[in-house]
Amino acid sequence: MPENHLLAGLATHFRPDQLARLANARVGIAGAGGLGSNLAIMLCRCGIGGLILVDHDNVEPSNLNRQHFLPGQLGMPKVEALAENLLALNPDLELDIRNMRLDADNIDSCIRDCNLWAEALDGAEDKTMLVEKALLASCQIVSASGLCGYGGPPMQKRRMGNLVLVGDFTTSCQIAPPLAPRVTQAAALMADAILEFVLGEEEKPA
Repeated sequence: MPENHLLAGLATHFRPDQLARLANARVGIAGAGGLGSNLAIMLCRCGIGGLILVDHDNVEPSNLNRQHFLPGQLGMPKVEALAENLLALNPDLELDIRNMRLDADNIDSCIRDCNLWAEALDGAEDKTMLVEKALLASCQIVSASGLCGYGGPPMQKRRMGNLVLVGDFTTSCQIAPPLAPRVTQAAALMADAILEFVLGEEEKPA
């Protein structure tokens, strides 16, 4: 069986107990756009062993400026294209891809499949619905707000129990374009918050 180079490399940065916790972690990501696709790649690079990817869109040219897709993947369902990219990085990653839109009829059954979620949706109502449902189900969840344009207020991370909020909490994508630098900053802070949930706030790579 070919060597998994990603996991071999991670063994130089994490203790065996940390690697085990990362490998056993299962994270749900609702949305596979600018936040979700970059977040998934970062979690994969950190050794998270299982991901649920939920999104109903296809890859479009307007996505390529900030989302982790390639021109050759245009027209593909985002969850399938993202799965392709993730498995190229870690072929041992356990993936559950769901080409669907979360709504009031299916969100409860979806939430139950995982106890750690990342909210990477576009619409305010969808974002609120996922966060509220996750918290009611005693899940841990990371959500983002305010990440568009360039320059602007610094990104922040605020934790309130099982909820972590990430963003500048100011900018709106309705008045500023979503661009790779700030979108990726927010995704990175989300990934960092998820690592804190998995490893514990006091745990640091060796």
